[in-house]
Amino acid sequence: MKSNYDKENEQLWNLMGEVPAPEAPAGMRADFDAMLDNYKASLREKPRRLHAFLQHLKDLWHIQPRLQLGYGIALVLLAFGIGYITHRSFSGSNEQISQLSKQMQEMRNMVTLSLLENPSASERMRAVEYVNEAKKVDHKVAEALLTTLNNDPNVNVRLITLEALANLAVDPFVREGLVQSIVQQESPLVQSALADVMVKLQEKRSVKPLQKLLHKEDTNEAIKNKIQQSLLKLS
Repeated sequence: MKSNYDKENEQLWNLMGEVPAPEAPAGMRADFDAMLDNYKASLREKPRRLHAFLQHLKDLWHIQPRLQLGYGIALVLLAFGIGYITHRSFSGSNEQISQLSKQMQEMRNMVTLSLLENPSASERMRAVEYVNEAKKVDHKVAEALLTTLNNDPNVNVRLITLEALANLAVDPFVREGLVQSIVQQESPLVQSALADVMVKLQEKRSVKPLQKLLHKEDTNEAIKNKIQQSLLKLS
Protein backbone atom coordinates (compact mmCIF):
# COMPACT_ATOMS: atom_id res chain seq x y z
CA MET A 1 0.00 0.00 0.00
CA LYS A 2 1.45 3.38 -1.05
CA SER A 3 1.97 6.10 1.57
CA ASN A 4 0.81 9.69 1.07
CA TYR A 5 4.43 10.60 0.43
CA ASP A 6 4.70 8.03 -2.37
CA LYS A 7 1.41 9.16 -3.90
CA GLU A 8 2.50 12.80 -3.89
CA ASN A 9 5.78 11.86 -5.55
CA GLU A 10 3.94 9.86 -8.21
CA GLN A 11 1.60 12.77 -8.94
CA LEU A 12 4.54 15.16 -9.18
CA TRP A 13 6.37 12.94 -11.67
CA ASN A 14 3.20 12.50 -13.72
CA LEU A 15 2.78 16.28 -13.94
CA MET A 16 6.42 16.73 -14.90
CA GLY A 17 5.96 14.14 -17.62
CA GLU A 18 3.30 16.29 -19.24
CA VAL A 19 5.58 19.32 -19.55
CA PRO A 20 7.13 19.62 -23.09
CA ALA A 21 10.88 19.03 -23.04
CA PRO A 22 12.89 22.05 -24.27
CA GLU A 23 15.59 21.69 -26.91
CA ALA A 24 18.84 20.80 -25.14
CA PRO A 25 21.90 22.97 -25.94
CA ALA A 26 24.79 21.31 -27.74
CA GLY A 27 27.04 19.33 -25.39
CA MET A 28 24.56 19.26 -22.49
CA ARG A 29 23.60 15.62 -23.13
CA ALA A 30 27.23 14.50 -22.93
CA ASP A 31 27.74 16.43 -19.68
CA PHE A 32 24.60 14.93 -18.20
CA ASP A 33 25.62 11.38 -19.15
CA ALA A 34 29.03 11.91 -17.55
CA MET A 35 27.44 13.21 -14.35
CA LEU A 36 25.02 10.26 -14.28
CA ASP A 37 27.86 7.77 -14.72
CA ASN A 38 29.74 9.37 -11.80
CA TYR A 39 26.64 9.16 -9.60
CA LYS A 40 26.09 5.48 -10.42
CA ALA A 41 29.73 4.77 -9.63
CA SER A 42 29.37 6.47 -6.23
CA LEU A 43 26.34 4.29 -5.44
CA ARG A 44 28.28 1.14 -6.30
CA GLU A 45 31.10 2.33 -4.06
CA LYS A 46 28.93 2.83 -0.97
CA PRO A 47 28.38 -0.87 -0.16
CA ARG A 48 32.10 -1.54 -0.59
CA ARG A 49 32.96 1.27 1.80
CA LEU A 50 30.47 0.04 4.38
CA HIS A 51 31.78 -3.50 4.00
CA ALA A 52 35.36 -2.30 4.46
CA PHE A 53 34.36 -0.26 7.51
CA LEU A 54 32.61 -3.21 9.14
CA GLN A 55 35.56 -5.47 8.38
CA HIS A 56 37.87 -2.93 10.02
CA LEU A 57 35.72 -2.97 13.16
CA LYS A 58 35.77 -6.77 13.25
CA ASP A 59 39.58 -6.81 12.86
CA LEU A 60 39.92 -4.27 15.66
CA TRP A 61 37.71 -6.45 17.83
CA HIS A 62 40.01 -9.45 17.46
CA ILE A 63 43.26 -7.47 17.76
CA GLN A 64 42.31 -5.56 20.90
CA PRO A 65 40.17 -7.84 23.09
CA ARG A 66 40.73 -5.64 26.13
CA LEU A 67 38.71 -2.88 24.48
CA GLN A 68 35.79 -5.13 23.61
CA LEU A 69 33.68 -4.42 26.66
CA GLY A 70 34.04 -0.68 26.34
CA TYR A 71 32.94 -0.79 22.72
CA GLY A 72 30.17 -3.34 23.20
CA ILE A 73 27.12 -1.13 23.57
CA ALA A 74 28.47 1.43 21.13
CA LEU A 75 28.87 -1.23 18.45
CA VAL A 76 25.32 -2.42 18.91
CA LEU A 77 24.03 1.14 18.53
CA LEU A 78 26.31 1.63 15.55
CA ALA A 79 24.92 -1.51 13.97
CA PHE A 80 21.38 -0.20 14.24
CA GLY A 81 22.47 3.15 12.81
CA ILE A 82 24.25 1.65 9.82
CA GLY A 83 21.35 -0.71 9.30
CA TYR A 84 18.97 2.24 9.08
CA ILE A 85 21.22 4.11 6.64
CA THR A 86 21.71 0.97 4.59
CA HIS A 87 17.97 0.42 4.34
CA ARG A 88 17.45 4.00 3.17
CA SER A 89 20.33 3.94 0.69
CA PHE A 90 19.92 0.45 -0.77
CA SER A 91 16.26 -0.35 -0.41
CA GLY A 92 16.28 -1.62 -3.97
CA SER A 93 19.06 -4.18 -3.44
CA ASN A 94 18.00 -7.12 -1.29
CA GLU A 95 21.35 -8.83 -1.75
CA GLN A 96 23.29 -5.88 -0.36
CA ILE A 97 20.91 -5.48 2.57
CA SER A 98 21.12 -9.20 3.35
CA GLN A 99 24.91 -9.14 3.32
CA LEU A 100 25.18 -6.12 5.60
CA SER A 101 22.49 -7.49 7.91
CA LYS A 102 24.56 -10.65 8.28
CA GLN A 103 27.58 -8.58 9.23
CA MET A 104 25.51 -6.71 11.84
CA GLN A 105 24.51 -10.04 13.36
CA GLU A 106 28.16 -11.09 13.49
CA MET A 107 28.99 -7.90 15.36
CA ARG A 108 26.17 -8.54 17.82
CA ASN A 109 27.41 -12.10 18.37
CA MET A 110 30.89 -10.81 19.16
CA VAL A 111 29.47 -8.40 21.73
CA THR A 112 27.54 -11.28 23.31
CA LEU A 113 30.58 -13.57 23.44
CA SER A 114 32.69 -10.83 25.00
CA LEU A 115 30.12 -10.03 27.69
CA LEU A 116 29.78 -13.72 28.59
CA GLU A 117 33.48 -13.64 29.54
CA ASN A 118 33.15 -10.51 31.67
CA PRO A 119 34.10 -10.90 35.36
CA SER A 120 30.92 -9.04 36.32
CA ALA A 121 27.86 -11.27 36.75
CA SER A 122 25.58 -8.39 35.75
CA GLU A 123 27.43 -8.02 32.43
CA ARG A 124 27.14 -11.75 31.76
CA MET A 125 23.41 -11.48 32.38
CA ARG A 126 23.33 -8.56 29.95
CA ALA A 127 24.80 -10.87 27.31
CA VAL A 128 21.96 -13.33 27.90
CA GLU A 129 19.47 -10.48 27.49
CA TYR A 130 20.97 -9.79 24.06
CA VAL A 131 20.39 -13.44 23.18
CA ASN A 132 16.76 -13.22 24.27
CA GLU A 133 16.28 -10.17 22.06
CA ALA A 134 17.91 -11.85 19.05
CA LYS A 135 15.87 -15.08 19.47
CA LYS A 136 18.36 -16.82 17.18
CA VAL A 137 22.08 -17.43 17.67
CA ASP A 138 24.93 -19.07 15.80
CA HIS A 139 26.80 -22.18 16.94
CA LYS A 140 29.54 -20.26 18.76
CA VAL A 141 27.09 -18.30 20.89
CA ALA A 142 25.05 -21.43 21.65
CA GLU A 143 28.22 -23.23 22.72
CA ALA A 144 29.25 -20.29 24.92
CA LEU A 145 25.83 -20.26 26.56
CA LEU A 146 26.06 -23.97 27.36
CA THR A 147 29.52 -23.42 28.83
CA THR A 148 28.08 -20.62 30.97
CA LEU A 149 25.26 -22.89 32.12
CA ASN A 150 27.70 -25.58 33.20
CA ASN A 151 30.56 -23.50 34.62
CA ASP A 152 29.44 -20.04 35.66
CA PRO A 153 30.11 -19.47 39.38
CA ASN A 154 26.96 -17.37 39.78
CA VAL A 155 23.72 -19.35 40.17
CA ASN A 156 21.58 -16.45 38.93
CA VAL A 157 23.59 -16.28 35.72
CA ARG A 158 23.11 -20.02 35.26
CA LEU A 159 19.38 -19.76 35.77
CA ILE A 160 18.87 -16.91 33.30
CA THR A 161 21.11 -18.72 30.82
CA LEU A 162 19.04 -21.88 31.19
CA GLU A 163 15.90 -19.88 30.44
CA ALA A 164 17.47 -18.48 27.27
CA LEU A 165 18.67 -21.92 26.16
CA ALA A 166 15.24 -23.42 26.75
CA ASN A 167 13.85 -20.89 24.28
CA LEU A 168 16.48 -22.02 21.76
CA ALA A 169 15.84 -25.73 22.28
CA VAL A 170 14.50 -26.13 18.75
CA ASP A 171 18.20 -26.33 17.84
CA PRO A 172 19.28 -30.01 18.24
CA PHE A 173 22.73 -28.90 19.46
CA VAL A 174 21.19 -26.81 22.25
CA ARG A 175 18.72 -29.54 23.17
CA GLU A 176 21.47 -32.15 23.47
CA GLY A 177 23.57 -29.73 25.50
CA LEU A 178 20.73 -29.23 27.97
CA VAL A 179 20.37 -32.98 28.46
CA GLN A 180 24.10 -33.41 29.06
CA SER A 181 24.09 -30.51 31.50
CA ILE A 182 21.85 -32.31 33.99
CA VAL A 183 24.59 -34.39 35.61
CA GLN A 184 27.02 -31.44 35.63
CA GLN A 185 24.90 -29.27 37.91
CA GLU A 186 25.50 -29.05 41.64
CA SER A 187 23.13 -26.23 42.54
CA PRO A 188 19.72 -27.51 43.70
CA LEU A 189 18.07 -24.48 42.08
CA VAL A 190 19.58 -25.21 38.68
CA GLN A 191 18.89 -28.94 39.02
CA SER A 192 15.24 -28.21 39.75
CA ALA A 193 14.97 -25.72 36.88
CA LEU A 194 16.56 -28.19 34.46
CA ALA A 195 14.08 -30.87 35.50
CA ASP A 196 11.24 -28.45 34.75
CA VAL A 197 12.74 -27.64 31.34
CA MET A 198 12.99 -31.33 30.45
CA VAL A 199 9.34 -31.84 31.35
CA LYS A 200 8.33 -28.77 29.35
CA LEU A 201 10.28 -30.04 26.32
CA GLN A 202 9.13 -33.61 26.95
CA GLU A 203 12.71 -34.67 26.33
CA LYS A 204 12.80 -38.44 26.87
CA ARG A 205 16.59 -38.55 26.63
CA SER A 206 16.75 -36.74 29.95
CA VAL A 207 15.32 -39.74 31.85
CA LYS A 208 18.67 -41.50 32.36
CA PRO A 209 20.57 -38.36 33.44
CA LEU A 210 17.76 -37.48 35.85
CA GLN A 211 17.82 -41.00 37.27
CA LYS A 212 21.57 -40.71 37.72
CA LEU A 213 21.11 -37.42 39.55
CA LEU A 214 18.36 -39.00 41.64
CA HIS A 215 20.71 -41.72 42.92
CA LYS A 216 23.62 -39.43 43.76
CA GLU A 217 24.23 -39.38 47.49
CA ASP A 218 24.85 -35.65 47.64
CA THR A 219 21.64 -34.67 45.79
CA ASN A 220 19.32 -32.63 47.98
CA GLU A 221 16.33 -34.64 49.26
CA ALA A 222 13.85 -32.01 48.13
CA ILE A 223 15.37 -32.12 44.66
CA LYS A 224 15.13 -35.91 44.64
CA ASN A 225 11.38 -35.59 45.20
CA LYS A 226 11.19 -33.06 42.39
CA ILE A 227 13.12 -35.36 40.04
CA GLN A 228 10.83 -38.27 40.86
CA GLN A 229 7.83 -36.14 39.92
CA SER A 230 9.56 -35.08 36.72
CA LEU A 231 10.35 -38.68 35.79
CA LEU A 232 6.70 -39.61 36.22
CA LYS A 233 5.72 -36.80 33.82
CA LEU A 234 8.31 -37.98 31.31
CA SER A 235 7.31 -41.64 31.42
